[in-house]
Amino acid sequence: MKIIENFSLKNYNTFHVDAKSKYFCEIKSIEELQELIPQEIFIKNKKLILGGGSNILFTSDFNGLVIKNSIDGIEESGEDNEHVFVNAGAGVVWDDLVSYCVNKNYGGIENLSLIPGTVGAAPIQNIGAYGAELKDVFYSLKGILLKENLMKEFYKKECYFGYRNSVFKNEYKDKFLITSVTLKLTKNPKLNIEYSALREEVKKYKKEELTIAKLSQIVKDIRNSKLADPVKLGNAGSFFKNPEVDKETLERLESEFEDLISFKVDDNSYKIPAGWMIEKCGLKGFKIGKVGTYDKQALVIINYDNASGKEIYNFSEFIKEKVFIKFKIELEREVNII
Repeated sequence: MKIIENFSLKNYNTFHVDAKSKYFCEIKSIEELQELIPQEIFIKNKKLILGGGSNILFTSDFNGLVIKNSIDGIEESGEDNEHVFVNAGAGVVWDDLVSYCVNKNYGGIENLSLIPGTVGAAPIQNIGAYGAELKDVFYSLKGILLKENLMKEFYKKECYFGYRNSVFKNEYKDKFLITSVTLKLTKNPKLNIEYSALREEVKKYKKEELTIAKLSQIVKDIRNSKLADPVKLGNAGSFFKNPEVDKETLERLESEFEDLISFKVDDNSYKIPAGWMIEKCGLKGFKIGKVGTYDKQALVIINYDNASGKEIYNFSEFIKEKVFIKFKIELEREVNII
């Protein structure tokens, strides 16, 4: 383990913002982390735990210690008649874990194909896409309480998973580092095609062709058609959460917008697609200087030409303002602002 001073984070965030950290180190094992925690540089500096950097926006340099979590490894840790338990290190690329499980025909995360980031970030955000969320297959995770330097295990009920939310974004934020995650997957997969875009796509195939591998590829194709490749265009995927509104607000919006899109959560809660709202404001493909929304998906903010994190943040504020003026709804960022 090596601690580096004045370290550029440009290659460690998918917006490709050239922020620097005062100190930087990469952790590849639990032992390395436990060795770091008692050191003065760890104790005296504020800390930022970094996974794949796919859900973060640096608006300035980080005056502290950035810990890159690169704990690796995938293994099957148990099974019963119907399920298999797959354990992965927090530093594993999420889509590598999806590919591993799909290739083994272990069902449950194929709808989450191609989501950027690492395994350790997945439960923090309770990642989700195309009618599935991590919590649907989550069993447990392990990690270290940083202040106490003690291992702790969390089971599903203790994580308080919500929409892009968990206890790790709240009570345990910056206090707990996830080292591994265990998923409970099915040996006899059933395709989850509740999401409308998937239902339409699977109609193109014969029933015997529809495996979880095929569904995973369909998801990848849809994502690639709508979302920008962060290697080519700096972005963090969906920048805003889809807002939830009550029935009264929904009825108001329905009276104002004949083409309103909504999804029922429960009897008094409905989601409105943030991308649709941004597009209705005329901001799909809109640019200010070096920053703009993606021309194929208004929910994605693009760093087109080495924009600073502050420029990207200001652009997101502009979008929030325009959406509020039109809909009287305040968008909430999905991306973490540093």
